[in-house]
Parts: sequence; structure tokens; C-alpha cells
Amino acid sequence: MNSRVVAALLVGLLAVVQAQLWIGRGSVGDVAQMQQKLDEQKAHNAIAQSANERLAAEVRDLREGLDMVEEKARGELGMVKPNEILVQIVK
Repeated sequence: MNSRVVAALLVGLLAVVQAQLWIGRGSVGDVAQMQQKLDEQKAHNAIAQSANERLAAEVRDLREGLDMVEEKARGELGMVKPNEILVQIVK
């Protein structure tokens, strides 16, 4: 092969690689956009994770102790024990 043909082939290959890098699939712009989407999804996941942890703690409390059940019944439903008088202070 002639050295000019090899040089032209290498320049053509370099042009294809550069075109793929700047305007093709997986280009710099696409990567930046995907990184932004990934960051947004991580933020949403963190919010959902904290909500899940809060709910799991509440479920654990409800399963393990009747104190939480009693507190919920008294506070939300206004339930009282026998021979007990309910006094609510409204602020």
C-alpha cells in the first residue's frame, strides 16, 4: 500500500471517530443530558427512600408495640378506655 492511502485511511477513520464523539449516539451532549437525568432520578430516589424508611419505622412500631396503636386510636379516633373521661384541648 501506498503511504498516501494509509494516511488517507487513518484521517478518514479519525474523522469518523470524532463525528461519533461530537454528534453521534453517545456524544458529549447526550452524555451531559443523561447525567442530568441521572442526577434528577437520584434526587427522586432519595426522597422516596426517606419516605419508605419513615413508613417502615411506623409499620415496625405498629407491629411491635400496642402503645402506638393506642396513641393513634386516642388521637385520631377519640377513643377512651372504660371509666375514662376524654378531655381535648383545642389550641
